[in-house]
Amino acid sequence: MSLIKSIATVSVFTMISRLLGFVRDMCIANVLGAGAVSDAFLVALKFPNLFRQLFAEGAFNAAFVPMFSGSLAESKEKAEGFASRAYAMLFVVLLAFLIVMEIIMPFAMIIFAPGFDAIEGKSELAIELTRITFPFLLFVSMSSLQSGVLNSLGKFAAPAINPIILNITLIAGAILGRLCFPNVAYTLAIATSLGGIIQLMWLKHSLKQDKFGLFLDIKGLVKFGIGPEVRTLMRRIAPGIIGAGIYQINLTVDTILVSLVSNGAVSWMYYANRLTQLPLGVIGIAIGTALLPLLSSQIKQEKFDDANHSFNRALEFALVLTVPSAVAFLVIAEPLIITLFKHGEFALSDAKATAYCLMAYSFGLPAYVVSKVMMPAFFARGDTKTPVKIAGVSFVLNFCTSVTLMFMFGYVGIAASSSISAWANNLMYWIILRKTKIVSFDSKMKKRARATLFSSLSMGLVLVLMQIALHKYIPNWIDLSTIYRLIILAGFVGVGSITYLIVGIYSKAIIVDEFKRALSKSKS
Repeated sequence: MSLIKSIATVSVFTMISRLLGFVRDMCIANVLGAGAVSDAFLVALKFPNLFRQLFAEGAFNAAFVPMFSGSLAESKEKAEGFASRAYAMLFVVLLAFLIVMEIIMPFAMIIFAPGFDAIEGKSELAIELTRITFPFLLFVSMSSLQSGVLNSLGKFAAPAINPIILNITLIAGAILGRLCFPNVAYTLAIATSLGGIIQLMWLKHSLKQDKFGLFLDIKGLVKFGIGPEVRTLMRRIAPGIIGAGIYQINLTVDTILVSLVSNGAVSWMYYANRLTQLPLGVIGIAIGTALLPLLSSQIKQEKFDDANHSFNRALEFALVLTVPSAVAFLVIAEPLIITLFKHGEFALSDAKATAYCLMAYSFGLPAYVVSKVMMPAFFARGDTKTPVKIAGVSFVLNFCTSVTLMFMFGYVGIAASSSISAWANNLMYWIILRKTKIVSFDSKMKKRARATLFSSLSMGLVLVLMQIALHKYIPNWIDLSTIYRLIILAGFVGVGSITYLIVGIYSKAIIVDEFKRALSKSKS
């Protein structure tokens, strides 16, 4: 399966998931607003997702997929045995971790959101909600291993559909909670864990359809032990927890510090971050998901020219889509947030605060996506130690800049520090990758990058002029109904997209013939 086809498959379903995610966030904002209850629930939602990114989708898959691909190349039976033992080990470790965390949750909340104690009942509510949502970690982590197996088998659709399931359950939880239950936050927390169970069952069904024998081999684990392959896997996971989870680690630092700033700040940063998750998920995660198995195979077979070609084309794809997204978020942050979220309990002041945060996050968006291209270059060679060293430096930089900028710019400074550390993280990645000489920037990628930047800035200029015209000719646009605001927002998006497309074709950031060939190949 071609790289483009794999990326496209993941991107399409991820786009659907992110759009449903917007609906989900709009529902949550409508029923909870931006205050103590909203902050408590969003922390309860982020807490298990932090460990999911660190232990499952990040570190675990980074170590598991290359090893599983190698076993699969030898024989299906060997791959099934290795995957089943890893599946059992993951279950045992996470179940023990889950039990411990449920017990020490009050102490964990002191570390994760220390500012909640300043408001009566806020910390207690966050603890109760997090205890309900935390089992989601176990279910989604098991699903992550199933996804890694399916991706290595060349099956990308079923894993990409998985996040859609969670969004649907949370939307249903928000609606049912408002209609039937007195406390919507508890309904949403229950819906989170229920979504994890449904995701697990969905991927189990998909594996059966592909006739792959993955099962929870607890008896084999007890009788024969984990074996040398699983021991190697566990050793590689340990450094990968930090290396692959730098984005979530920085977000955790953000959450801890922002809880000290003001009531509602956690919610403002959450909704801003959710918007940046659209291009990050559709482009960055899709590229990382498709690129890791491909690079693992090419490097294992010592096809270094092919690996470099795959690396550069993936990087081009990332830049062509994320740089204009970052510029658009920076320029039209206010009309975007006001249109999407200013309704129900979410006030205009909340929308404006969220918009400032989105502008700060937008600078780091291309860096986060580029990291999804660079990290597989390490993981494909079984190197999980180098990213952890880089992540350690980035973590210290993020913490120092967050504390410094927090005193100067409040919660906006915290968001800006994440962007700064993301770019520093990529710079260190590239310095080390150049020394390996396995991947390097080719001339085609460099030309495409310059053209992409020019096209994006041209689009940004047009959007600035449109903003000026909006405030001049429709000064009361904020007070218009949601329908009219959506029409205005659609105008921004439409004109901006057309501008980028025209300038991109002219500057050759976008090459129509290449797109047609890729599309034709993906259909074949």
